[in-house]
Amino acid sequence: MVDEKFQVVIKNLLPNQEVTLHSLHQSEDKDCWEAFGHYISDEHGTVTVAKDESLGGTYEGTEQMGLLWSLRPVPGSRPAIRLRKTNLLTPMVVNISVYSGHTSQGFSQTSALATTVTERWYMAPGVQRVDIRENGVQGTLFLPPGPGPYPGVLDLWGGSAGLIEYRSALLASHGFACMALEYTTPAKLKKTDVNNTYFEKAYKILQNHPLVQKDKMAMLGLCFGSAITFSMTAYSSVIKPQCCVCISGSHVVPVDKCIFEVLEDMKRRMGKVPVNEDNHLIHRDTILPIPSDPDLKVDAGRIKCPIMLVNGTDDQNWATVESAQDIEMIMEKAGNRHLLTVFTYPDAGHLIEPPYTPHFRATNVLLHKKEKVVMLWGGQTKPHAYAQEDSWEKILAFFQEHLYSSNFKAKL
Repeated sequence: MVDEKFQVVIKNLLPNQEVTLHSLHQSEDKDCWEAFGHYISDEHGTVTVAKDESLGGTYEGTEQMGLLWSLRPVPGSRPAIRLRKTNLLTPMVVNISVYSGHTSQGFSQTSALATTVTERWYMAPGVQRVDIRENGVQGTLFLPPGPGPYPGVLDLWGGSAGLIEYRSALLASHGFACMALEYTTPAKLKKTDVNNTYFEKAYKILQNHPLVQKDKMAMLGLCFGSAITFSMTAYSSVIKPQCCVCISGSHVVPVDKCIFEVLEDMKRRMGKVPVNEDNHLIHRDTILPIPSDPDLKVDAGRIKCPIMLVNGTDDQNWATVESAQDIEMIMEKAGNRHLLTVFTYPDAGHLIEPPYTPHFRATNVLLHKKEKVVMLWGGQTKPHAYAQEDSWEKILAFFQEHLYSSNFKAKL
């Protein structure tokens, strides 16, 4: 599975031999991504990546999974691209090779000493993928193997993401019935039709599935998906989750009207968006300063279930740390601060994804008028990788605690 560590060991080298360990992946968009580390074999002619230090390359130090989280486009690739898995019925294939000497370029023109192939899967054996086209709602439901019923998780990505399935598939592989919801560009739906009722219908579709436990429901949001999660959890009379997780989100964008109007409101703030020297948009200032007017933000004091916030201090897309501090003050005043758990990761950026996903500091984004820009997400590669690995463990543990009883643990 993509969130499991692998063991990489090189044998039959000369003692104290300099080698470069290299990983190569071709995405479904036919872009090539690579990572590499420089090693020196021990007195037995062996390199064990889990124990030995990389002396240079795309990662340094003892990093068992550096060959994945430090993947980057090979030289000459299209600028500002992002790596995403779309066909979850196939694995992510990574070629791992070892080269003589410490080299940093020209791998395709050099003969490798040895090569192996590894497959990384988002869907565990037996997980079912089900298209949802019901009552105007569109999404994909992933069901764990076995008779169930299982706790349900409604999974919401960011406002410009479309239908992203891989996190839902991975959660189903851990024993949760997870539905990835399409809400920004659903076919045959106008944006004016995507409002609070749309999310409530999606929640009920998941909740009423025969393999889902009706009283064990959760919401998971990233970026704008977190804004929806905050709003629905605080105000909806239909959506009553047992817990929710908000990654890199803010309560300053209340979702109290149709998505089209909310996105138009956000677009009007774009005049405040500065750019850096590389012409990358720094979006975080659009919600600063955090408003004091309670009508301009979600009243987190109304939240009645445990909620976890996951943020990075170098988030350049939304002011998530400042938002978390304000949410904490609101909940403290309302007397529900005990429901809040906050994890803030130093030097992590906005796109906090499942473990070992490569770090993307800035990537292309298609705005709502089909205008392509480069958005600065932030984060430094190594601390961002740590944030992804640590927060995923905490998210799974949080769902486990609040959605599974003590005598019934999720197993695959």
